[in-house]
Amino acid sequence: MEQFVEVAAGIEIWAEMIDGPEQPAAPILLVMGANAAGVAWPDALVSRLTEHAPVIRYDHRDTGRSTYAFDEHPYAIRDLAADAVAVLDAFDVERAHVVGMSMGGILAQLLLLDTPQRLLSATLMCTTALGSGLAADDSADEELPGPDPALLRLWQELGDERDDEGELAWRVEHWRMLNGTGTPFDADEFRALEERVIAHAGRSDNPGAHAFAAQDGLDRGDELAAVDVPVLVIEAPDDPVNPPPHATHLARLIGGSRLVRIQGMGHALNATVVEPVAAAILGQVGLANAQASTGSVPQR
Repeated sequence: MEQFVEVAAGIEIWAEMIDGPEQPAAPILLVMGANAAGVAWPDALVSRLTEHAPVIRYDHRDTGRSTYAFDEHPYAIRDLAADAVAVLDAFDVERAHVVGMSMGGILAQLLLLDTPQRLLSATLMCTTALGSGLAADDSADEELPGPDPALLRLWQELGDERDDEGELAWRVEHWRMLNGTGTPFDADEFRALEERVIAHAGRSDNPGAHAFAAQDGLDRGDELAAVDVPVLVIEAPDDPVNPPPHATHLARLIGGSRLVRIQGMGHALNATVVEPVAAAILGQVGLANAQASTGSVPQR
């Protein structure tokens, strides 16, 4: 079921709920990273998750089929967290298991702090802690490593004009860098992914609006210790954007969280990591469901 959700005057975002098993189950809300559409979540991962629960995915503002209007209607990163709540409201979902990738992990942390009553659990992957600075942000914690310099150079080209074939080639190269070297990189796999993303959006340009969105209100890492929603942090040891020890730092800030390390994983959900990522998410969903049904705290 697809729908467009109005999140501000003149701003709509595309969202989709994919049915899960016949028995009632709380949905899994997938929150993608910066400048990435909801259909960038691999179909194989979505299919694996829908074996156990409905899945909701959506396009952030200025991605996919959502409204592109940052220049006329600028917003802050924290506004994108409010968009996620609007999506839940649109599908009449009271509580969901939230999975945040990269910037989506930042948004999930904001949800944990501001609307914890809407979350049954959170899974945070390839991300950093609130207060540690977003990738390429000069305010980042000096004790945590920044992104690979080669990746920073490539990001300078994000908004450059390219023809359709040039844009596809650029995106595949971007995924090659994001993938890291810990797992094999299949260029055809990511070319097919981006062809699907472009077909979904009906456009091949990417204005990179999230790079210009205000980052005020994100220095809240000290509040994470009070989180009591079950949280799983997935460490990607070959992540060139938020490399170790970002994940362990985040897990330490969130009292009682669990940390799972997926061997060789970078900042990309390639075919070799889909199954371990799905297993980690579903394990977290199962633990949180057990806690919700019994009122007890699951073994972490």
